[in-house]
Amino acid sequence: MIKNFLIAFLLLSIVAVALLGFQGQHRPVPAIEFFGDMKRQDKIKYQKPSAFFADGRGARPPVEGTIPMGYDIPGHVTQNSDVPDPATHIDSPLGEFSAGTDYYNTGKMGSNWGTGIPLPVTPELLKRGQAVYSINCAVCHGATGQGNGITSKHGLNSIANYHQDKYRTMADGQIFNTATNGFNTMMSYADKVTVKDRWAIIAYIRALQKSEYARLEDVPADKRVALQAEAAAQPNQAQPAASPAPAAH
Repeated sequence: MIKNFLIAFLLLSIVAVALLGFQGQHRPVPAIEFFGDMKRQDKIKYQKPSAFFADGRGARPPVEGTIPMGYDIPGHVTQNSDVPDPATHIDSPLGEFSAGTDYYNTGKMGSNWGTGIPLPVTPELLKRGQAVYSINCAVCHGATGQGNGITSKHGLNSIANYHQDKYRTMADGQIFNTATNGFNTMMSYADKVTVKDRWAIIAYIRALQKSEYARLEDVPADKRVALQAEAAAQPNQAQPAASPAPAAH
């Protein structure tokens, strides 16, 4: 029984090799193929000819009027300008990519990292920041910024926990620069996230930090009395923290 099986197996192997041939072996005639193994896809390859187009070229010029993402239009003096010309300015509802050397575009004030969000911090900006953070950042930094995103479960180490003192005291401009140029294993998002969205993300990160380390002084003065009264009515909950008084000299 075993002998017959081995003979049959050997014969089938010989037939398979005869029909299919050895992959990569040069043959004087085309080999018989039952499946193309995706070798001959109907697609255009980089710098290869193509019979699909009349000029025989696979590479095509860009569509007229378009620019690559992350680039500015050469010679377009009003793009990203503080005083745009309404007749020629390109207005993007989500903002544009870096195109200047000021604080808004670099995160630097002179030679130092600046701090402060150079946009009005509105509920709409925070909502936008949350959305873009969830798309681009949460996979590593986690939904609450604690560095426990899904990638941390699969071997990616050294993910920033935004609730550590190092990042709570880090200048906004330095965080912006990290998002723009990347750092360590974090790649650059300069061509993926617009300048405005990068600042929206930073504003949202600051909101996440405030949610864990908010102090009474962070609450507007006209709201503190109501907050203290609400806390006093719930004795089982911690009272709002106040900053420690300066030591006497």
